[in-house]
Amino acid sequence: MTATEKFTRGLRVFVSDIAQGFFEITHNGFALLGLAVMFATITLAARPELRDAGETQLISWLQDRQIAINGFVSNPDAVERATAADPKSLPKQQAAVTYWLSRKYSIAPEPLSALVAEAYETGAKTKLDPTLILAIMAVESGFNPFAQSNVGAQGLMQVMTKVHSEKYENFGGKFAAFDPLTNLRVGVKVLQECITRAGSLEGGLKFYVGAAKMEDDNGYAAKVMAEHSRLQQVAAGRSVPTLSPQTIPVKAPATEKPTTETVASLASS
Repeated sequence: MTATEKFTRGLRVFVSDIAQGFFEITHNGFALLGLAVMFATITLAARPELRDAGETQLISWLQDRQIAINGFVSNPDAVERATAADPKSLPKQQAAVTYWLSRKYSIAPEPLSALVAEAYETGAKTKLDPTLILAIMAVESGFNPFAQSNVGAQGLMQVMTKVHSEKYENFGGKFAAFDPLTNLRVGVKVLQECITRAGSLEGGLKFYVGAAKMEDDNGYAAKVMAEHSRLQQVAAGRSVPTLSPQTIPVKAPATEKPTTETVASLASS
């Protein structure tokens, strides 16, 4: 065997020994890592308080990193709290009403889509025309879910929260008045009671606005019915011009402050 052959053979043995050693080290290292993971899993399963503390610490660290990078904490669940829907997903009739209201009241069609869909669903359950529900929202608040009148009527349907607080109990309390869909449902409930008590739609609207014992409701019922008629035509596929919405007093048609009769009417409605 020549010197070159000896050198080559020695080099092969050297490389083989290194490879074998590397394999044994990594194999043992993975085995140790596996054991460590197993023991950690068993420990966390047996000690849930350690797991909770670890999760809290990890979430806190991730949030700190997000703030450092973005300046705020990301919340992918925020979209679930938004009152919005794709108007293209609505039936043709509801989509037409949505786009018409969007143009007239300068409201984005996405939140209006959710309100229109809810009005149609609630209307079907209560046997009230959904365009009537939408007309009341339009006249009462112009689709502002945070609106409040000078006598305390709040939200889309301008429900007197203090008077009807018990109706919000199933929704978590009085702050639900500012949730658009909840306010719509409660408002419809109040409207139903008013119509039943008055015996007619026009009379019910007079009760609804707090003018039951007054001769004049300041044209409230007429404005609601006019908007109702326009929305019915839109839903039927007719072309209806979008006139500028009119602002009217809400819940106090005769005076700036409610009279004793008005308060009594509101409290009983």
